[in-house]
Amino acid sequence: MATKCEKCGPGYPTPLEAMKGPREEIIYLPCIYRNTGIEAPDYLATVDVDPKSPHYCQVIEAEDIHAKCDLGYVHTSHCLASGEVMVSSLGDPKGNGKGGFVLLDGETFEVKGTWERPGGAAPMGYDFWYQPRHNVMISSEWAAPNVFRDGFNPADVEAGLYGSHLHVWDWQRHEIVQTLPLQDGLIPLEVRFLHNPDAAQGFVGCALSSTIQRFYKNQGGTWSVEKVIQVPPKKVKGWMLPEMPGLITDILLSLDDRFLYFSNWLHGDLRQYDISDPQRPRLTGQLFLGGSIVKGGPVQVLEDQELKSQPEPLVVKGKRVPGGPQMIQLSLDGKRLYVTTSLYSAWDKQFYPDLIREGSVMLQIDVDTVKGGLKLNPNFLVDFGKEPLGPALAHELRYPGGDCSSDIWV
Repeated sequence: MATKCEKCGPGYPTPLEAMKGPREEIIYLPCIYRNTGIEAPDYLATVDVDPKSPHYCQVIEAEDIHAKCDLGYVHTSHCLASGEVMVSSLGDPKGNGKGGFVLLDGETFEVKGTWERPGGAAPMGYDFWYQPRHNVMISSEWAAPNVFRDGFNPADVEAGLYGSHLHVWDWQRHEIVQTLPLQDGLIPLEVRFLHNPDAAQGFVGCALSSTIQRFYKNQGGTWSVEKVIQVPPKKVKGWMLPEMPGLITDILLSLDDRFLYFSNWLHGDLRQYDISDPQRPRLTGQLFLGGSIVKGGPVQVLEDQELKSQPEPLVVKGKRVPGGPQMIQLSLDGKRLYVTTSLYSAWDKQFYPDLIREGSVMLQIDVDTVKGGLKLNPNFLVDFGKEPLGPALAHELRYPGGDCSSDIWV
C-alpha cells in the first residue's frame, strides 16, 4: 500500500493480513443529484454499518464533494507508493475521448500534472490497475463522454464508438506498449489484477458483451487476454432491443484471490465464482436483487438459457427495490458484500426511471466463504430516497482504511 495514503488507515503488509483486520464500521458513498431534476450539489455520504451502533443502516454525515475537487470526466483513483494519487480520465474538457491520467498530491490533492507522456493518452479511458513487480498497468475504455453521457444509443455501438480494448502500459516509462483487442468484449470497464502482488494475471468485466475476460502475462513478457465467463443474453419483449444483455457493471476479487464477484445490472443478479483455477471460473453463488426482468414488469422474457421463470421483485423492509445490483464492495474478511443500485444518472433515467423518482438503495449480502453462496440480509437497507434534499443516486462504496477494489500491494 502507498506510504502517505496509509495515514488514512492501518495499512497491511499483505492481502491475507488485511483479511484479519477489524470489521468495517462505516462506508463512504458519493451520492449524485446531477440530471435528476433536483438542484442540489453531489455529496459524500457516510453510512453506519456497525450492527452494534444505534445509527446502523443510516446516513450519519453528508459532505459537499465539489467544495473539494471538480476535475470532470474522471473515474478511478489509486494511491501510489510515492504518496501521490493517480486518477483516470474518460475524456477531455469538451467530452471527446481521452484515456489519460491525472496525478494529485497525496496530502493537498492539488493537481500536479499528467502521468502519461505528452501525447501518449489512450483513445478512451475508464479504469486501471497496476502491478509494479511486473512493471505493468492495465487500463480499460468505456467511450467518449459525449457518447454515453445523455444515455445509451444502440447506433453508437454499430458505429464503433464504444470501447473494446485493453491497454498495457509500461509502469516505469509511462507509455502504452500493447493494445489488446477483446473478442466478445464490448465496453470493458472494471479492471482487477489478482491481489497477490506477484500475480501476473487478472480480470476485466465487459459490460455490453456481458463477459469476464482474463488477462495474463506470457513467457516472453507480452500480454494476452481470453474470455472465461459468458452471461448469455435473454430474448425479450417490451424492451428497447430484442435481446437484453446482463450488463456487467462492476467486478471485484476477494483478498485471498479465491472468489470473483460481479453484478448484472440489467438482468438483476449478483454472482460469485470460485477462481481457484483462474482459467476455469466456477459459479458458486447467484442472487437476484431487482433488475429489468422481474415478474409483473414491462419486460417479458421469451427465451432464457439460464432461468426457468422470471425472478420475483425484491422487497426489503417493506420497500420494493428499484434498479438492479451495480456497484459492489466486499468486507476485508470476505463475509459481507455491499451493493448499490445506480449506474449513471442518464442511464438510470433511461433504464430504471423509478431510480430518479425514488433514489437508489444500499443492500448487504452474507457470503459463504467455505462452500460459496450468497444470502440477502433482510434487515439491512439504506434508502437514499429519504435524503433531506430529495432522492439521491448512491454510487461506489469505500472504506476509510482501504478495501478490495482500491488497495494495491507493491
